[in-house]
Amino acid sequence: MTTETYRDAWGIPHLRASSARELAHAQGRVTALDRAWQLEVERHRSQGTSASFLGAGALSWDVLARRARLDDTARRCFAALDRRDPETADWVRAYVDGVNAGLPEGARRACEFGRTGLAPGRWQPWTPLGVWLATHLLFAGFPAKLWREQAIRHLGPDVVRLFATDGPGTAGSNGWLVTGARTASGHALIAGDPHRFIEDPGVYQQIRLACPEFDVIGLAVPGVPGIAHFGHTGTVAWAITNAMADYQDLYRERLRRTGTGVQALGPDGHWHRATRHTETVDIAGEPPIAIEVIETDRGPVIIGGPEGLEAGLTSTRPYTPQAADVENSPQGPPAPDHEGSTGAAGGNAIRAEDEAEAGSPRAEAPQALALRCPPRVTADLGFSALLPLLRARTVEDVDRALDAWAEPVNVVQAADTRGGTLHRVAGRVPVRARANRLHPVPAWHPGHEWHGWHETPYAPVPDGIAVMANQRGPATPLGVEFAPPHRADRIRALLDAHRTWTADGMPAIHTDTHLASAAPLLDHLSALAGLSPAAARLRARLLAWNRRMDADSTDAAAYAAVRSAVVRRLAAHPVFAPLAEPPAYPEVLLPWLALVPRIGYALEHLLRARELYGIDRPATVRAALEEVAAAQPAGTWSTTHRLAPWRALPQAPEDPGPGLAGDHDCVLCTSAVPGLTDRAARGPAARYVWDLADRAGSRWVVPFGADGVPGAPHHRDQLPLWLKGELAPVVTDWTLLTLLERTEETHD
Repeated sequence: MTTETYRDAWGIPHLRASSARELAHAQGRVTALDRAWQLEVERHRSQGTSASFLGAGALSWDVLARRARLDDTARRCFAALDRRDPETADWVRAYVDGVNAGLPEGARRACEFGRTGLAPGRWQPWTPLGVWLATHLLFAGFPAKLWREQAIRHLGPDVVRLFATDGPGTAGSNGWLVTGARTASGHALIAGDPHRFIEDPGVYQQIRLACPEFDVIGLAVPGVPGIAHFGHTGTVAWAITNAMADYQDLYRERLRRTGTGVQALGPDGHWHRATRHTETVDIAGEPPIAIEVIETDRGPVIIGGPEGLEAGLTSTRPYTPQAADVENSPQGPPAPDHEGSTGAAGGNAIRAEDEAEAGSPRAEAPQALALRCPPRVTADLGFSALLPLLRARTVEDVDRALDAWAEPVNVVQAADTRGGTLHRVAGRVPVRARANRLHPVPAWHPGHEWHGWHETPYAPVPDGIAVMANQRGPATPLGVEFAPPHRADRIRALLDAHRTWTADGMPAIHTDTHLASAAPLLDHLSALAGLSPAAARLRARLLAWNRRMDADSTDAAAYAAVRSAVVRRLAAHPVFAPLAEPPAYPEVLLPWLALVPRIGYALEHLLRARELYGIDRPATVRAALEEVAAAQPAGTWSTTHRLAPWRALPQAPEDPGPGLAGDHDCVLCTSAVPGLTDRAARGPAARYVWDLADRAGSRWVVPFGADGVPGAPHHRDQLPLWLKGELAPVVTDWTLLTLLERTEETHD
């Protein structure tokens, strides 16, 4: 068996092997060489052991991971994969063997191991599945249901539409497909950018995987074999965005202790035995803690226990959101690109009929909350889709592969060199009562069970263009909240501005900074009268502003300052006081319950609503304008709108980060948190253009670089391109690459 490792000018690995299994081993090994620290952080996070070397700041996540039984679910899913699809299971094992082979050398390159005293561990066959679970546990934003429950309780059911916004674990993306009828080459183009928390090292790994069966370029998830989300095989290419589907449920549980354990009250009116055991969580520099892990027939209990909601909490201190929480947490603030509008635009506003069918959550306090999610129920994480994706030659192949997809639930676009296209939803969404989607439901009441799975919808490609940007679309029947249409409408308008497109034109769409969601606040400003001279001048500036959040724009900075002042003043209104201090939930979930970010991302709704709980919004906007006019921002938008990537081990002194253009409703989605910070913890985690006419015409970029080791030549060499909106070429000619290693051996 032969394996060859090449690198291009950006240090991106291009791997060639004599079999798919050898290739998986090579992918695992090269990932460990480049990303050893990142891989080990992710392994420990999936096991709930990261606080053992990262300290108390990681404890709340570790407790959630333990109580949600991530590692046990990964084991179950791998065991089931081994039975149902032994070829894929063996392929995953080969990847893990490669990781283990490369970790010692990779760890010697990474200074973080020495800083924390961490020794590289050993990956198990199920570890990649655990990494995938940990990466996506909060992706569907189930903590938003906790927010809705308390918001309805204090302000009534209308609050759901007003504050329609998702939690921070969800991630959005832009994506668009242009068929050959609209391109100069006569072949399709697929382009876009996934919006996720910007991490250092990055959440996506540029890579090429080639063997006699396939030759694929794409963006891999470090720690997971293959290329799941964004790939080009030469004859077919695919890309995804978050479908915004709701597929995780929270159940309020009634638990009681018995002489032999714990019981949970079921919907049949009887008490049923729950499984339970205790685990010890180690914390660097502090004594370990013991936690109780309970699982009912619905799922693992992630909050509370028989003694009440505070049982098992790692922190019950009041939570006040700070900018540091946004910048240094992989969970962060409520997701900025998923808010909607109750106005004519529609956005992600929850429909009245949805709310009526669902009803309101009961006012009684639960003892515990159990999480039910598809992989725990089915022991299937969808890994059987990964090898068929690599082997795909046509959109029909991609379509068949995605029938096995489980989570996260995605909207997929694909095109092939024959002219075929695909626009569909992929993933597993349970059929159940609508109330389950909105808020936690009582486990002891019948009617909240799961009854099979929804069929995943398909969509056409009208006039040669399909756009996916988390808006309402083919996934509408599967979700509750969706992104407003601003990004999708803007992308389509830009594409419709030209009848014929080339790959060279796509970066201009990636980097568009028009902010349509500014309209409601600017409308309020235009209606004001009797302003001070300074406020009148500032208003005139903002009304003449081109509504572009450009990095060098002083008007964009002024607009953002006024917006934040409005958000802070609304949040301080007494009507919202009951929501200012969230209930005693685990600290890792509290960002979803923070009031200021909720108002910041729902501002478009709140300003357009016919009435807002008696709040005098013109007076609020006036006061905010006068406040900013008295002390206007001194610089441009990029002076304060700076990149704040998440690092498991923050650097010291902290890098202030480069200045950015864009904003949360721009196509260039670099998300600040209005009212809290202008710094951006989220943004394009990669950009890509897949050219079906010639794969060598494709291009890509990530925020930092291919190498996860600080100070390495390829650690941050792509950052200048990313900041300017430029893309690096995809190299497909092996003679233009540098061969670094060739091995001749067999891996058992």
